[in-house]
Amino acid sequence: MISLTELPQALDSLVTAATEAMTVDPKQFWGIPLALVGAALLAFGAQYQSRGLNKVERLTGQSAHAGLSVRHMLKLLKRPSWVVGTLLLGLAVVFQIGSLSLSPITIVQPIGVVGLIITSVLNSRISGVRLGKRVTASIALAVVSIAVFVFVAATNVADQVVTDSKLIAILITFGAVLVAALVMFVLYRHRGVALIYIVGAGVLYGFVATFAKVVISRLQQGDFEWLTWTCVAALAAGGLLGMLFVQNAYSSGPPDLVVAGLTVIDPMVAVLIGILILGEAADAPLWVAIAFAVTGATAMIGVIGISRFHPQSGQSVLEHTGKLPVVTPDENE
Repeated sequence: MISLTELPQALDSLVTAATEAMTVDPKQFWGIPLALVGAALLAFGAQYQSRGLNKVERLTGQSAHAGLSVRHMLKLLKRPSWVVGTLLLGLAVVFQIGSLSLSPITIVQPIGVVGLIITSVLNSRISGVRLGKRVTASIALAVVSIAVFVFVAATNVADQVVTDSKLIAILITFGAVLVAALVMFVLYRHRGVALIYIVGAGVLYGFVATFAKVVISRLQQGDFEWLTWTCVAALAAGGLLGMLFVQNAYSSGPPDLVVAGLTVIDPMVAVLIGILILGEAADAPLWVAIAFAVTGATAMIGVIGISRFHPQSGQSVLEHTGKLPVVTPDENE
């Protein structure tokens, strides 16, 4: 029992503890609105790009299920829907970079999962395909997992100075990932396995987001030299290969599955880099690491569930009925 004479001291201790718990800089939350806009642009961009590829498959009578050909790529450049989708994705990248300049990567990167909800609704309305309970449950599991992940990250991480040793560690890791991704692409290019393309794109874009954050941080530190230029080159390489993976994923899976990979796997990789290499959660307690592990695992289970149970997963647009594809935009799209 606390006596009246001890009450002021107890209250003072409580206020001090609360103040220490709220030491997170409020400015780091400013990137969240930009990340939300970027997520919406990602959703619409993915939908338009998927429509463009579906249209090209119809016009050529050649499925891209076993990998995009040069003919497919040339046709895509002429499809207004695909070009609009690409522009929207470009804007999404701009907003993402803006959010990364204001907030730690562990806060803003996972917010992209909002795009999964938007894409799922859009694709269901446009394609006329009704999502079953298992797919809906998988989407909900991924979204809730990332939501908890963001909450834990937002209150327990902070930006750290990017040293040369940290940067070299990220570049070496990315080099190994890039080689592995190229090998996977060569081995599975003609097999049309959507999940492989999606995981590959998610991992690559996780590094792309990290490199973008690193370049921004070093610019803010006034430290722009050969290592930073190497990051810019790595960012470009990862972005291009990731885009190739995404386009192939569209040919063997629905856009909401593709977006699920980008908005769940991408932030998981970026956050792991932020925690393990950049040290953004260096002062976080043990329970934070456990929360990250649990929510990361359940989010991945959600993505695998979408891949397994989605009615359009593993199908080319020419395989639905042997007649018209699910998406049937007019000739001007």
